[in-house]
Amino acid sequence: MDIRKELEKRILVIDGAMGTMIQRHKLEETDYRGTRFANWHTDVKGNNDLLCITQPQIIKGIHKQYLAAGADIVETNTFSSTVIAMADYDMQSLAYELNAAAAKCARDAINEFIAENPGAAPKFVAGAIGPLNKTLSLSPDVNNPGYRAVSFDEVVNAYYEQISGLVDGGVDLLLIETIFDTLNAKGAIYAAKKYFRDKKKAELPIMISGTITDASGRTLSGQTLEAFYTSVMHANPLSVGLNCALGAAEMRTHIEELSQIATCYTSAYPNAGLPNAMGEYDEQPHETAHFIEEWAKEGFVNIVGGCCGTTPDHIKHIAENVKHIAPRPLPVLEVVE
Repeated sequence: MDIRKELEKRILVIDGAMGTMIQRHKLEETDYRGTRFANWHTDVKGNNDLLCITQPQIIKGIHKQYLAAGADIVETNTFSSTVIAMADYDMQSLAYELNAAAAKCARDAINEFIAENPGAAPKFVAGAIGPLNKTLSLSPDVNNPGYRAVSFDEVVNAYYEQISGLVDGGVDLLLIETIFDTLNAKGAIYAAKKYFRDKKKAELPIMISGTITDASGRTLSGQTLEAFYTSVMHANPLSVGLNCALGAAEMRTHIEELSQIATCYTSAYPNAGLPNAMGEYDEQPHETAHFIEEWAKEGFVNIVGGCCGTTPDHIKHIAENVKHIAPRPLPVLEVVE
């Protein structure tokens, strides 16, 4: 299955929030631990990625809900599955296993969905690669702006291990997402290229998705959208897009700008509006879908979906609203003699 052939035909739908769906299960510490980690020496509640090992049926069930809602691409539950992020739980040694297990959850969900829905359109597993909880561009110490909590080589090695687990687990593509520090993303891109070169494997398509953190239109590390795109286009990505931080209403101008400068496919999966005073997301599925339908009609997007606060109901409305709209055509580049 070639995702590029599908992108030529239609707008593809990526799934919605994983954390929002996990919260609905109201899991306790013992649920996260399972039997294998019953005596683990630190608290693990909140380590959602660990559920791919201890509660795989829950993660697979969430994937299947999104597939039933109309998602074409499901993301692995691996946003924090690196040796760097897992240090919070002293679970660095599990990084590879978490990624392989998460890929299996997503692949099993797709296989079951296809078996139950013969004739369904092709479905794809995207290996989700998160931004890390340490950054290469910013100092965590306000009194020492030159200090860095992590090195570029450490970032590359962490992402290399993650990518190894995802590929071995059977993902169809890699999704470097929620990028607020482009240098971290460059580490992920380099790790991916190095992995496929080392293993002498054909490269999987790479999706890249940044996040604009406020009304300035810049990433947290200070880049404009155009600068961000220029910084990652060397990866020859399948798509470049935006997710998280903003709701669809606030993201619109940035998606329009990206659609005009990107030579690859574009993606957008916003939050369900902006969080309220309690940190909850109030935007209803039909509201989110209305915004994204407008972007589709304007020819801004090729891949759409939802991020924080979105649910299978949001994805169902989005899928319904864009299914008859033509995808954004790739720009024809002039050849300079």
